[in-house]
Amino acid sequence: MSKAGDSPLRVVQLSDSHLFADTEGKLLGLNTQFSLDRVLELIRSEQPSIDLILATGDLSQDASYEAYKRLDDELETFDAPCYWLEGNHDKPSPMLEVLKLKRDKMSPCVIDMDNWTFVMLDSTIPGDVPGELYDDDIVFLDKSLKAANGEHVMVCLHHHPVPMGCKWLDTQVVASADRFFEVIDRYPNVRAVVWGHVHQEYNGERNGVKLYAVPSTCVQFKPKSDDFAVEKIPPGYRWFDLFADGRIETQVSRVQGIEFEVDFSVKGY
Repeated sequence: MSKAGDSPLRVVQLSDSHLFADTEGKLLGLNTQFSLDRVLELIRSEQPSIDLILATGDLSQDASYEAYKRLDDELETFDAPCYWLEGNHDKPSPMLEVLKLKRDKMSPCVIDMDNWTFVMLDSTIPGDVPGELYDDDIVFLDKSLKAANGEHVMVCLHHHPVPMGCKWLDTQVVASADRFFEVIDRYPNVRAVVWGHVHQEYNGERNGVKLYAVPSTCVQFKPKSDDFAVEKIPPGYRWFDLFADGRIETQVSRVQGIEFEVDFSVKGY
């Protein structure tokens, strides 16, 4: 895929929609379909031209076909290819049933677009919450980076490979993060690593590689919290401008003017 001229690639990342089969389904008291719809409305109003959409996991809370089908139908209304990551709440079978002939648009996969290559990794442990990259995943990452057609690379996964500073959440960090970064360090063309899962904005850097997390399209987790905590701020998404010389401009945008009632009495996640 190629974009004419010197314009940057505009990439939109959304994550952790936690949709249910029932459109009235709620997570921590928040209707997740309602909040996703508001975020998608915001994207439509702010992003007249999108080159790529990255949906980075926990797309459904109950791993239902109905939830994935609604999400796919909504994302198909955008004039841009969309690629899905599996999160710890997701299950591949119903995701693949929905995607059908679009199997190449689900992790693990590689996307080439102009001067950029995107490597999508599956960081899930079947039936468990924390993140992990197994031997096959590490080999896939290494081979994909070695074969990358783009001059610059963005690596995408669901779980965070670095601590967030949330004691409870950092028990779920990618267990093989050291091996992951050993591979990343061998390829100086890797410009960024992005993820979901943490339900909060994060901007960092490691060895010259930018590190980004995106808010959830539903409930937000409170940063720097020892115990599970929710922050009552609006949901959102992240956009990237990826330039031909490897530069990255990015910003998080959140829904405004809508009151989200979260049930703070609910414990755990």
